[in-house]
Amino acid sequence: MNFKKSQKLYNKGLVNLVGAVNSPVRAFASVGGNPLFIEKAKGSKIKDVDGNSYVDFVLSYGPMILGHRHKKVQKAIEKALKNGYSFGASTANEIKLAKIVCDAFPGMDKVRFVNSGTEAVLSGIRLARAYTGKDKIIKFAGCYHGHQDSLLVAAGSGLATLSLPGSKGVPEGAVQNTLIANYNDLDSVKAHFDKHDDIAGVIIEPVGGNMGVVVPQNDFLKELKDLAHKNGAVLIADEVMTGFRSKFGGAQELLEVEADITCLGKVIGGGFPVGAYGARNEIMENVAPLGGMYQAGTLSGNPIAMAAGISTLTELKKQNPYEKFNKIAEEIEEYLLSTAKKYAIELSVNRFGSMINPFFTSKKVTNFEEAQTSDTKKFATFFWEMIKNGVFLPPSQFEAWFLSSALSDKDLKKTKQAIDKALKAVSEM
Repeated sequence: MNFKKSQKLYNKGLVNLVGAVNSPVRAFASVGGNPLFIEKAKGSKIKDVDGNSYVDFVLSYGPMILGHRHKKVQKAIEKALKNGYSFGASTANEIKLAKIVCDAFPGMDKVRFVNSGTEAVLSGIRLARAYTGKDKIIKFAGCYHGHQDSLLVAAGSGLATLSLPGSKGVPEGAVQNTLIANYNDLDSVKAHFDKHDDIAGVIIEPVGGNMGVVVPQNDFLKELKDLAHKNGAVLIADEVMTGFRSKFGGAQELLEVEADITCLGKVIGGGFPVGAYGARNEIMENVAPLGGMYQAGTLSGNPIAMAAGISTLTELKKQNPYEKFNKIAEEIEEYLLSTAKKYAIELSVNRFGSMINPFFTSKKVTNFEEAQTSDTKKFATFFWEMIKNGVFLPPSQFEAWFLSSALSDKDLKKTKQAIDKALKAVSEM
């Protein structure tokens, strides 16, 4: 497989782009080699500038749930473009998309659209603080909530670990109100509540998607919400990644827990930059212009993004592909495990709805610490062999694979063939 044009663009991009990319994971740093540059995509396939075609399991990290350039979404975007690109004023489609989203989440009466998942989360946290009158936030090691200062925190180890900035440029003062707990470990949360009486909220990805796919065990989320409420705090669900991916609505319903504040993104924009945060009336009425919590955005509710979101969610509800997603994910999981066994490779697989992730470890992965036992060198070999055999994966052991409803039986067959070749290559390392 030839990557000459991608290599040329990478070298050219180094001049005026930071690392030739606009988001770090695209640099392929954790798998080695240089990044691929993409030219176009359609349906389940994505094509790079060298003309190599791949079955796409990245899907722009989740939003392309219908596949790329779905004809109905494309038509809606083209129609919206004829009316203008941005108005800085309200449009009818904002109301329409808001109703679709609120109807899909039982605990959401009102929603505010923003421009990214990061913006949704920082606004949701500000809302939690405004509503409770408290300052501290508990987050979980391995959960990513965007690049805002207060949540870019390294977890360290142990219940009493001090919050330390996880990025240069983040002052210690920015994370002094951020407390770290361990995913699937309620005692680590209790320890913080025992020590602090000014905790505004607990934020969590209902299903971890940035340490691989990590699913809550037993009644962890239910007990987490009970614990938060007992201590006068709210539960914030970051469903930027999981929203509309495992059912029409959120993972919360499948996991039988209703968050106080929910943050969304990705799928609700159909591939355009959109985020949202929502809650029941008593909480959302704290947001300006109804209340004293200020948050604004010139491009929030962008008409093109609203049109893409409405079309995507309307088609998604019509298709209702969730049973299909479960079957495909189960089939991929079984094939990964059986093929790994054939080649005597230690492998663990986690999945939830249309998200799946293999870990190169013998451990059952239930938190970030266990995810980090994965052999990233083996993953790098696996990744490049999958690429060479026409399957596009996230270039990190700790990113989820995503399924689209455009995935065909032929695509699945090609994926299995690639998995066999890739795991064989890993066994020969």
